[in-house]
Amino acid sequence: MANNLDVCVLKMQEHDFSDIAIAQFERMYEIWRNDEAGWMLEEDYSPLALSDVASVAEIHDSMPARTAKAALAKTAIIKLNGGLGTSMGLDGPKSLLPVRRHKARRMRFLDIILGQVVSMRTQHRVQLPLILMNSFRTSKDSLNVVRHNHRFHQDNIPLEIMQHREPKIMARTGKPVSFPENPELEWCPPGHGDVYSTLWESGILDVLQENGIEYIFISNSDNLGARPSSIIAGYFAKSKTDFMVEVSRKTPADLKGGHFVIDKETGRLTLREMSQVHPDNKAAAMDENIHPYFNTNNIWIRISALKKVLEKYDGVLPLPVIRNNKTVDPTDSSSARVVQLETAMGAAISLFENSTCIEVNRSRFLPVKTTEDLFILRSDRFHLTDSFEMEDGNYIFPEISLDPRYYKNIDDFNDRFPYGVPSLAAAASFEVEGDWTFGRDTHCFGNAYLEDLGKPSYVPNGEYIGHQGIEPNEWLH
Repeated sequence: MANNLDVCVLKMQEHDFSDIAIAQFERMYEIWRNDEAGWMLEEDYSPLALSDVASVAEIHDSMPARTAKAALAKTAIIKLNGGLGTSMGLDGPKSLLPVRRHKARRMRFLDIILGQVVSMRTQHRVQLPLILMNSFRTSKDSLNVVRHNHRFHQDNIPLEIMQHREPKIMARTGKPVSFPENPELEWCPPGHGDVYSTLWESGILDVLQENGIEYIFISNSDNLGARPSSIIAGYFAKSKTDFMVEVSRKTPADLKGGHFVIDKETGRLTLREMSQVHPDNKAAAMDENIHPYFNTNNIWIRISALKKVLEKYDGVLPLPVIRNNKTVDPTDSSSARVVQLETAMGAAISLFENSTCIEVNRSRFLPVKTTEDLFILRSDRFHLTDSFEMEDGNYIFPEISLDPRYYKNIDDFNDRFPYGVPSLAAAASFEVEGDWTFGRDTHCFGNAYLEDLGKPSYVPNGEYIGHQGIEPNEWLH
């Protein structure tokens, strides 16, 4: 196994990987090889109680506008934009997937993000730089979209930093994967915890400080709820803390998400992913009465403090290692089983003496991981405002279940909703079994359900779908 690490490192060197990228991979490989990552047991941590966390709703009206604007003027936005959405059958940047239309224009994730930034710049008259952390697979296409947006301009600060790559490793042997059919699939990103070493290596933290920026706000590009916020920026600035994570109250859809706990030994906040929870502790970890908050992965950091921590660890933070078991070709379950070694961005909270969480409304967490998530964002539950906010009444959504045989892949999904997805305004849930294609202006209500008829089926224009399927047009006697 030791020799296999050398083989992995040699492969990275042959592809001119940086010393930081190699050092980060070596650290994760050693931890994986020695199986050092233990369980985060319930008894060793205290839950993050409701009384421990300030709420944006409570501070909103008391935040002076001048304080909020001053903080936003010293903030830069970093979007993690390296994802491809392979789980949905995409082979390009996930952020270029169309979400919905705004005034007849087709809006992709990145279009909406740019609109949010430009809107906040105009409203508050601040520079608000935007930086994309791209991957080698997303850089060209994403930057092309940014440069063709006539309302977005940025001169003094680079538009992107490039996330690192690492070799996928064979699950059984620990050797680097060889996949001649598509050599690009031999590589993977090291998880969103890589943002720290990327920021360090790029030198962009110095550039930001030279331009008067003191804080960075980091979030995922597929979370359209993570808009720039002057109120949260103002709170972070006034708090004097160095690291702050937005958390939200759990709903039934969030029970399996990561959450923050307090380490009884150190007294510090710590991120606990569900993969780190012992099977005996799963029920407690998922109980919203014990752990009421989940991690939105929206993070605020004071640049001066981050530089000190990065300098202490030579640019490679000692974050817990996550083993992501996959196949070398994500679209082929029969291809070789591999391990991708990753770290989580939120786990860095334990490295800062002065850290905190803030409770935000669910409207700041609207991630798209599946076509079922996309279904909701494309529905009439949402309205995209002129300030590019994805607006809904209560952000408690119907449960959506679409037959993965016909809807998991984005092309199949689009083919079956040629006129857009059905109305969800009156729906409590929507489940589709089988191969259904939908006409124009269809509506779901109650617990809408379509059964598998064993053949391709069609919902005609204007029809209503309820718990018994397509509702009959005639009166029932």
